[in-house]
Amino acid sequence: MFGTTRHARVVGVLVGYLADLVLADPRAGHPVAGFGAAATTVERLTYRDTRRGGAVHVAILLGAVSLFGAVLQRYARRYGPLGSVVVTAAATWVALAGTSLARIGSAMGELLASDHLDDARRLLPSLCGRDPNTSDAQVAPLLWAVAGGVPGVLGYRAVNTLDAMIGHRSPRYARFGWAAARLDDAANYVAARVTAALTVVCAPIVGGSPSGAVTAWRRDAGRHPSPNAGVVEAAFAGALGVQLGGPTQYHYEMQIRPALGAGPPPTVTDLRRAVGLSLAVQASAALVLVGLSAAVRSGR
Repeated sequence: MFGTTRHARVVGVLVGYLADLVLADPRAGHPVAGFGAAATTVERLTYRDTRRGGAVHVAILLGAVSLFGAVLQRYARRYGPLGSVVVTAAATWVALAGTSLARIGSAMGELLASDHLDDARRLLPSLCGRDPNTSDAQVAPLLWAVAGGVPGVLGYRAVNTLDAMIGHRSPRYARFGWAAARLDDAANYVAARVTAALTVVCAPIVGGSPSGAVTAWRRDAGRHPSPNAGVVEAAFAGALGVQLGGPTQYHYEMQIRPALGAGPPPTVTDLRRAVGLSLAVQASAALVLVGLSAAVRSGR
């Protein structure tokens, strides 16, 4: 029914994408939240104020999740391609967060439009502890699911979650979180640039500028402290014709971020356009996967 194992994997990834589009994240009992709770428990045993201690922490958790994914994938293959589709779809859905990202962005836009600034701020922790963007939430999980199957996509989400938990420069995690942050940089490197390229292509859908996206990407991305978030944020800023950056309050400190883009500060309308652009990029990433799968099959 689904042909080869590779074909079954891609079908499963697309089913997982559609599940996220329709269902978004579960309101309670999300496996990623369970992983976060487990990581906090493990940290009580592994924490040392050293890079080596952080590397051990990441290795234990990433190894456990990847092994679980490999065992699950192998078990699913006993039931043929359909089993692979079901398990891959479930793992992909768990790892994706693009629809929730868009819904929260839309909700924030509505609150800001009605001058409920404090309520909008209270929604921010629902997005992510750090730099939430379309690459981390959607494009990277899709790429890792296609490239690495169940262990690949679950391992990616484990790395990304650990980065959000400990990969920042607070006094406690400046050294302990180093391995998580650097591994997340590596895991997102390709996806961030794919996301930026898709942003250029999709910009006209929301009345944006492809040339503005390219210009801001090339000019401003390197100013950002993150080698990946800067690429995506600069491309979005240029596409929407706004300027992002400036003072950013994290729970552990205030940071002054560099300016990305050359336009005016974003408005509520721009926030809504950003949500639309994010959804367009997510959909185009899924379509690219279909095209790549078709190309691989036709090339045999």
